[in-house]
Amino acid sequence: MVMAQTGRGFGYWASMLLAVVMALFGIAILAGGAWLITLGGSWYYGIAGLGLLTSAWFIFRHSMLGVWIYLATFLFTLVWALWERGFNGWAQVPRLVAPTVILILVLLTIPALRGRFAGGRAAFTAAAIGIIALGLSAVTLTSVQQSSSLFAQETPVPAEQAVPPADPVAPAAVLTAPAEPAVAAIGEAPATRAAEAQLPVGADWPAYGGTYQSARFSPLNQITPENVGQLERAWEFNTGDLPSEAANGKYSPENTPLKVGDDLFMCTAKGIGLAIDAATGGEEWRFDPVVADDAIPYGATCRGVAYYQVPNAAENQACATRILWGTLDARLIAVDAKTGQPCADFGTNGEVLLEEGIGDTAPGWYAVTSAPTIVRGIAVIGAQVKDGQAEDAPSGVVRGFDAITGELAWAWDLGNPGNHAAPAEGEVYTRGTPNMWTTASGDEDLGLVYLPLGNSSVDYYGSNRSELENQYATSLVAVDVTTGNDVWHFQTVHHDLWDYDLGSQPTLIDFPTADGPRPAVVLASKQGDIYILDRATGESLFEVEERPVPVGGVEPDYLSPTQPHSAYHTLAFPPLTEADMWGMTPLDQLWCRIEFKRSHYEGPYTPPTTDQHWIQYPGYNGGNDWGSIAIDVERGLIIANYNDMPNHNRLIPREEADAAGLIAINEAGGGETTALGEAGPQAGAPYAIEVNAGWRAPFTGLLCKQPPYGGIRAIDLATGATVWDRPFGSARENGPFGVPTFLPLDIGTPNNGGPVITAGGLIFIAATTDNLIQAIDIETGKTVWSDTLPGGGQANPIIYEADGREFLVIAAGGHHFMETPISDAVIAYALPE
Repeated sequence: MVMAQTGRGFGYWASMLLAVVMALFGIAILAGGAWLITLGGSWYYGIAGLGLLTSAWFIFRHSMLGVWIYLATFLFTLVWALWERGFNGWAQVPRLVAPTVILILVLLTIPALRGRFAGGRAAFTAAAIGIIALGLSAVTLTSVQQSSSLFAQETPVPAEQAVPPADPVAPAAVLTAPAEPAVAAIGEAPATRAAEAQLPVGADWPAYGGTYQSARFSPLNQITPENVGQLERAWEFNTGDLPSEAANGKYSPENTPLKVGDDLFMCTAKGIGLAIDAATGGEEWRFDPVVADDAIPYGATCRGVAYYQVPNAAENQACATRILWGTLDARLIAVDAKTGQPCADFGTNGEVLLEEGIGDTAPGWYAVTSAPTIVRGIAVIGAQVKDGQAEDAPSGVVRGFDAITGELAWAWDLGNPGNHAAPAEGEVYTRGTPNMWTTASGDEDLGLVYLPLGNSSVDYYGSNRSELENQYATSLVAVDVTTGNDVWHFQTVHHDLWDYDLGSQPTLIDFPTADGPRPAVVLASKQGDIYILDRATGESLFEVEERPVPVGGVEPDYLSPTQPHSAYHTLAFPPLTEADMWGMTPLDQLWCRIEFKRSHYEGPYTPPTTDQHWIQYPGYNGGNDWGSIAIDVERGLIIANYNDMPNHNRLIPREEADAAGLIAINEAGGGETTALGEAGPQAGAPYAIEVNAGWRAPFTGLLCKQPPYGGIRAIDLATGATVWDRPFGSARENGPFGVPTFLPLDIGTPNNGGPVITAGGLIFIAATTDNLIQAIDIETGKTVWSDTLPGGGQANPIIYEADGREFLVIAAGGHHFMETPISDAVIAYALPE
């Protein structure tokens, strides 16, 4: 070992600079650590900060003692890190990366140091210990975490032992007598509302979820795990719908095309309808309803269109087959599927104004973003009512329109359950009621349509809600599509104050039981629970346990003392702890730990508070959201991708909100950005709401919770047991300060969009923030093919056949909220001809 030099060369000044840097970090960590200790948090940072400062002092004085002190501090750090999180590389990044870098630099200063511990043997020993410590750190940082959700799950209750749910607040499933089938003679509509023939999935993909039963499963098997690596781009189509300067930062198309016959049918972010040749990608027709930029709510979104074939229509009859979709400015459009020309017999020149009967609104407040669901010739459609604006919001009414004439068949107005007609002159549908912003499912044989409802306006304050709102909010409602009467409803959250609206489209299957298949609906929720319900009655086929939850916050008398929990399966994870906090370095992890200890958190369903921030986990993005699940009944598997992120929220007293200029969208100056960031005014309630979605740290923009932030899971359909589970999404396009790391490692990113399954044994899905579309082997969960998309893949792919080839198609439109690139590309993949 080279002895310390007596001169003041490079080593001398380098060690002094290192000491200064270590001292600065040591002061910050010691101060933050002391604060954390006063909050009842970990003592590690206080001890480590003191060790760092002491080491820096001796290195500044060029004493070898500084190396030995840092070695002790680093070994203490290593032991603490392994004790807290074990061999989990992603979790150890903030604990070990920066200390390891400092260790390397400290070891390099040894030749420039002196003192009684700087002798040849002592210096060699210190270096050897340091190298061993570096090796241990490297092994820990490169370790692969075991599957992120292999927590012990409750033993599912066999279907034959199903127990109906109990609900001390409101019945989880409320049954009303099914209404007598009504005759709906409207214009040229059929005289009765009998079941109509439905197009199957296979060569076609005729509805948003494949069919209105929404299994997202294709029987095609040309593409397999063995040959999927040969997939190539067959064609790419560009819609031309890209954001104007005024709409920049507001695009999130989320579109899933349909395929019927030789054509694909889709809508763009701003609601332009398109037909594309399914084999070549050539444009067939285009219809632009001309939607203004100010109609954009959260984002410019058109998830899909609906296809309808008029029964007994002549082949050459205009609009014998038609495409229906809703627009951001609340119109229901119908055009000829062959020509794209408006259907003259539908509404007024091919459109119905959905704002009729809604009452006072404003551009962007009331918008249609999801595809209609057509059952027995009735097009059922809801609307998105922009969250967080005001209690006196547009109605959440769900309506059924005759798919031929566009006339109102019925209205399901929660505040006026006895009247299914349009409001009388001078009246409006009940304002502020729960809305259906996502896509319904339908059972043609039973004549039922299944409505996933959201929350009342507003989301985070409930004391002013009506009793009917309390019973129906955040519920799945089965409605008789002929009459508009609700037959049953099943509530997944009582007195919802967490924006846990039902975003996932329900899936209808024949569920395997000991007594044979039973018609069922599978319902996935944002808080993670998956329910299996009888399709005709709403009875749960598995026990629904009412678990005690905390009460308190600003509405202790309003909160439910229990919440339902599915014994079948949950995508939720154990409650957060301080050790779950994360960051790029020990400093931002320390900050997140301090914020955790300063926040109100009592686990799931933590009551909203105003005197301090409160943690909502999972946040309003899931669990499972609008991308929905896919089910392979033949293999008996459910495939669910999910998010695993908290929100960091605070209720804002009205005076503070007013002082910050937080104004509802319908008032002058409303909707503008304020110092409160992502916040909703909640006009009419005593509190506004501030939401930090994903709980991002202020310095780096990284999430405060450790990865993974999203995953994908296979679930045994019959039992609800986890078959495999893995983090989903790589770190290649993500990083601190918004700078991509380009690391092709599965960190598990946030994801929006869902899967499709094929009989060939593959799951196709994009959804993640790394701009990849992937093929996953359904048996193993391993990715067997991927391709980089030109924009974010926040949409559901589809599978179909054209000219004897199996095609995979995705509209890679990107997503402003997910911070992925915006694109107008629709891309088709197929095996080589």
